[in-house]
Amino acid sequence: MTFDRSRSVAAALYEVASSSSTNTELCARADREGMRDMTVMLTRYQSAGRGRLGRSWTAAPGAAIAASVLLRPRFADGSAPVADRLGWLPVIAGTAMAAAVRQVLPGRQVGFKWPNDVLVDGRKISGILAELLPSGTGVVVGSGINTRMTPEELPVPTATSLAVEGLPVDDALEDAVLAAYLEGLRARVAAYLGAGADAEASGVRADARAGCLTLGRSVNVDLPDGTVLCGTAVDLDPDGRLVVADEHGATRSVAAGDVTHVR
Repeated sequence: MTFDRSRSVAAALYEVASSSSTNTELCARADREGMRDMTVMLTRYQSAGRGRLGRSWTAAPGAAIAASVLLRPRFADGSAPVADRLGWLPVIAGTAMAAAVRQVLPGRQVGFKWPNDVLVDGRKISGILAELLPSGTGVVVGSGINTRMTPEELPVPTATSLAVEGLPVDDALEDAVLAAYLEGLRARVAAYLGAGADAEASGVRADARAGCLTLGRSVNVDLPDGTVLCGTAVDLDPDGRLVVADEHGATRSVAAGDVTHVR
């Protein structure tokens, strides 16, 4: 199928029949080809997709959408935000994807597990991976959306898809979800930059808090140094980091880690 470009806010859209990884391909081409902000690379068959922490992400041809978006964040004066302000981008993307999925699954519990896995009633329907371009001139935000995947095709019991959730998935529905995601991403990034990359003033922090299913949950966080932080997720700090409180009430902000919701 071909994505309905009339519904997209993409500056340019490249739809390919297959890709080993849309993130890898877009990262390689972005600067070489002078691609603009909000350039999108899309495929219905990604053969060697990558998730967080180097995990693989694969799906049968036509069962899922992989879409990578090039962001070249700039303020009105043309300057770029400092690197530590870019940490909100994957959280913004997770918030935007959750909102897009929520539109087609009203009445369901749809939100994101920090930092950017989108869940429907506790089961993962989408994952997001943000990567800085080697040149540092932009960020590629990749997302995978399980659309037509059958129960037999689900990679793990804790995954789901639009079809498994009972929707009659066709080209129009896939277009609607992807278009809503791209519009939501563009609008939220614009608001963030328009407020000087201030997540509080832009409303981005409040939006993310409202959509974050991790807040209020008991969590185990596998940290990059190999240790595990256990506690209760209580907030997202001004930099988009997850704030975890231990049993004594002492808090720690986590910038990166693999989060498990403790049942």
